[in-house]
Amino acid sequence: MTEWSLPVLLAGLHDEIQQRLERSRKRFGHPGTKGDASENIWLELLKLYLPQRYQVAKAHVVDSKGAFSDQIDVVVFDRQYTPFILQSEGQTVIPAESVYAAFEAKQSADADLVAYAQKKVASVRRLHRTSLPIPHAGGVFAPKPLIPILGGILTFESDWTPVFGQPLKRALQSADAEGRLDLGCIAAHGYFCIGPKKRRYDTFPGGKPATAFLLKLISLLQFSGTVPMIDVQAYARWLGRDGSTRPAARGNPGRARTGPSPARRPRRARS
Repeated sequence: MTEWSLPVLLAGLHDEIQQRLERSRKRFGHPGTKGDASENIWLELLKLYLPQRYQVAKAHVVDSKGAFSDQIDVVVFDRQYTPFILQSEGQTVIPAESVYAAFEAKQSADADLVAYAQKKVASVRRLHRTSLPIPHAGGVFAPKPLIPILGGILTFESDWTPVFGQPLKRALQSADAEGRLDLGCIAAHGYFCIGPKKRRYDTFPGGKPATAFLLKLISLLQFSGTVPMIDVQAYARWLGRDGSTRPAARGNPGRARTGPSPARRPRRARS
């Protein structure tokens, strides 16, 4: 009878992801098709192995003021406490309060991808988020502080040599707090993660990167805690008029904690 081996199981998880990414790189010549295949592999990995309280999708993110993020390749979001996820013509739209993490997934890492991912992550973080007081048997808890939204990249290869040298670190450190990338996986080589004081990046070359990255992401999500109690009525006020660009007036359901207003509004998605 074959004995179970935890090292073999964990290594097998990485090997499967790396092989699938490598096959998609070789099989598909069109860059767009290659990119879509990579996104799907990462989406399937996270859907399968993240705890069920988390959901994963390619999506736009919307806030209660009507602002939208760019389209994000991989969004990790709450489904346990989130009352609604919008679907329109095959597109997924997630309320900003529900988002735990946003990743850009491509075949290879370079300076352009890092800058692009920083822009995408910033388009999510700048959205307005609400947080209502939480009722309980003995009264009401104060609004929960907003959780930090993680941002990162997911690739198979890298255009840099060495992969985790100064060019990568300079690109990562070029962003402000809104666009900061917290972690990323380059499946053929290793993964990186920002240090606890947010001042420098730690890199972890070799090993079984896809598995190591997955476990690191789960650990960070555990420390993120739970998403805030969303102010559903802040979204409902947009039902005031058909086709209206102004939300209807509403009552005050309680004092809500809110995130910063968007520095600029991304272009609205068309329905």
